Amino acid sequence: MDGFGSNSGVIVLAATNRADILDKALMRAGRFDRQIHVDLPELKERVEIFKVHLKGLKVAKNFDVEFMAKHTPGFSGADIANVCNEAALTAARRNKKSIDRQDFLDAVDRIVGGIEKKNSIITPAEKRSIAYHEAGHAVVSWLLPNADPLFKVTLIPRGNALGAAWYLPEEHKLQTRSQIEDEMCSLIGGRVAEEIINGEPSTGAQNDLERLTNMAYSMVQYFGMSDKIGNLSFYDSTGARGYEFNKPYSEKTAEAMDAEVRRIVDEIHAKTLALLTEYRSQWESVAKLLLDKEVIFAEDVEAILGPKVKPAEPAAEQVTEETNTESNEQPA
Repeated sequence: MDGFGSNSGVIVLAATNRADILDKALMRAGRFDRQIHVDLPELKERVEIFKVHLKGLKVAKNFDVEFMAKHTPGFSGADIANVCNEAALTAARRNKKSIDRQDFLDAVDRIVGGIEKKNSIITPAEKRSIAYHEAGHAVVSWLLPNADPLFKVTLIPRGNALGAAWYLPEEHKLQTRSQIEDEMCSLIGGRVAEEIINGEPSTGAQNDLERLTNMAYSMVQYFGMSDKIGNLSFYDSTGARGYEFNKPYSEKTAEAMDAEVRRIVDEIHAKTLALLTEYRSQWESVAKLLLDKEVIFAEDVEAILGPKVKPAEPAAEQVTEETNTESNEQPA
C-alpha cells in the first residue's frame, strides 16, 4: 500500500465491523488517511431507512413509520430491510391486500425472538411459572423509574425462549449507576418472582443471570462504579492486551472485585424481592391476566399498576445575576 504516487488517482476503500482485530500496520499513518466510524442508526435515521425500504410495498394508509422506528432500537439498515421483507411475507400468508402494523410487529418478533412454536408442549405448572416469571420482569420494570418502558409481555414460545417481556428502550449515550441498577433489577425480576411463587428458582433465568453478572462486572471492572475498588478501569480499548497472559491486576484485587460483584448482585436481589413483596397482589394480577390472554400490553399493566413511574426531572438551574455598583467616590 506504499507504492502509489501522488498522481496515480487510486483510491482504496475498506470496511469492517471488527476494527479491534485489524493489524496495526493497516492503521499506521500513510495507510488509510480517513477513518469513518459508522454507528447504528438513531430514531430519525431509522425513519428514513424505513421509508427507503417501504418503496414498492403496499402499506396500509394509517401505517405509522415513526412508531416502527421507535420499536426497532439498535436495528441496522440490513435489519430494517429484513423486517420490511418479513412483514410483506407475513401479510401475504394472511391473504391481506396491504401490510399493516401488526404484520410489522410480528415480523420484528420473528426476527428477534425466532419462529413461533405453536406446537410446543408445556405443562400447566410450567406455564404458570413462566407467567409469573414474565410478570415479575414487567412489574419491576414498571415500578422503577429508570427501567426501559414496557411494550408487551407474551407467553408464546419463540426460538429458545418460553416467554418474553418486550421493551422500547430509550436511546441513551450515557448510563448512570441508577439506570444500570434499575435495569439489573428488571433482569432479575423473573428469577425473584419464581422464588416467591414456587419457593425455589428454576433454570428459566439462565440468560437473565448471565446478563446480570456481566453488567455487575462491568460496573466494577470497567466503569469505576464501586467505592471499594475505586475509580479504576481495567478495560483495554486498544485490544493490545489480548496477547497478554497476565491480568492487569493482582489476585488480591481480583478477589475484591469478585466480592464487590457479589455484594452488588445481592443488593439488587434484595431490592427486587422487597419490591415484588410490596406489590405482590398487583404482580399476581398481571400474571393471571397473562395466563388468561397469553399476550398483554403496556395498557393492561397500567390498568393494574397505574401510570409507569418516571425518572425525576433534573432541577432547573437558577442563574443569579449580581449587579456590581461602582462607586464614584474618591478615597479620602
